[in-house]
Amino acid sequence: MSAQHVETLIIGSGQAGLTTAYHLARRGRDVLVVDRAEQLGDCWRQQYDSLTLFTPAYADALPGLPFPSARWHFPTKDEMATYVERYAVTYDLPVRLRTEVDRLAAVPGGGFIATIGEEVITCDNVVVATGTFGHEPSVPPVAARIAPTIRQLHSAQYRRPSDLPPGPVLVVGASHSGCDIAYELALTHDVTLCGPDNGQLPMRWGSARMKVMYPVIRKIFAHVLTRRTPIGRKVMIHVRHHGAPMLRVQRKDLAERGVTRRTQKVVGISDDGMPVLEDGLAVQAASVVWCTGYRQRFDWIDLPVVGEDGWPREYRGIVEEIPGLYFCGLAFQYAFSSMEVSGVGRDAEHVARTIVDTSSRSPAVTH
Repeated sequence: MSAQHVETLIIGSGQAGLTTAYHLARRGRDVLVVDRAEQLGDCWRQQYDSLTLFTPAYADALPGLPFPSARWHFPTKDEMATYVERYAVTYDLPVRLRTEVDRLAAVPGGGFIATIGEEVITCDNVVVATGTFGHEPSVPPVAARIAPTIRQLHSAQYRRPSDLPPGPVLVVGASHSGCDIAYELALTHDVTLCGPDNGQLPMRWGSARMKVMYPVIRKIFAHVLTRRTPIGRKVMIHVRHHGAPMLRVQRKDLAERGVTRRTQKVVGISDDGMPVLEDGLAVQAASVVWCTGYRQRFDWIDLPVVGEDGWPREYRGIVEEIPGLYFCGLAFQYAFSSMEVSGVGRDAEHVARTIVDTSSRSPAVTH
């Protein structure tokens, strides 16, 4: 079994993992990023085709590298994927792709060991940066009982309307992806969107008013809605477990495109295998798209780090009970802005600075 040692191992090569690596590398620290992905930027590239960021290009820059686009352009998912790849190349960040960590455990006396097939990597610190909400699609158990003639997709599998056969579609989940996908599908299908209403911002996203208000919104997201404030902690619970408010696609847009809106959840199945809502309505559908989010999966971490709510027991990415273990890129890691590209840099720098401040090793020699 081959082995190597690195001071800090970062698991995940999305913007959170790369930005943490950037801050550690510029401080002269020994770091390695590993990811099971085939290509840098796949976390963006493998989303549905019409996905665009909710933040304008000037707010989508990672530390040290401006986003190469007009200030008020909203980047596509492919543009973001290319940018993430360019970021790693620009700063020569050490990344190993097609490298999946099967198990992470503590080493007696300090440090950690990551098992990767027949290989192991030992490290003094480890940063888990495996996704804002996780990568494991979350589908309710009732999905298994839906008639086999109904085409079912999770939003992680959906790419475009042609993925679905003709006939009515039920989109389950009314957060960002659910609203986006329902709105797009309504051009070619009869669509019902179900799930609780998470509210919406009182302005058109991308409008002149929004452009004026956006600096204020950014400050609220970054400095008011934080884990240090009562309102921030309340919003954190809602966002982590129930979804975020509508932004680009709002109630009026859905109505104008003919989407039937139901605020009830899917709770059962009719005798003929159709999804049934809380009010007893059986929705006749040829397809169901589950926009029900993802779940964090940390069963590969052989350490007592997950709380009863399924999220790591951390604050600002630092796990106090397990020195040397960190997280980065989590939803509401510190603030609402932690979910945005613009908020990742602050979180990553805090984690990197803590690693450097608490490390007993000397800085790596740079050439």
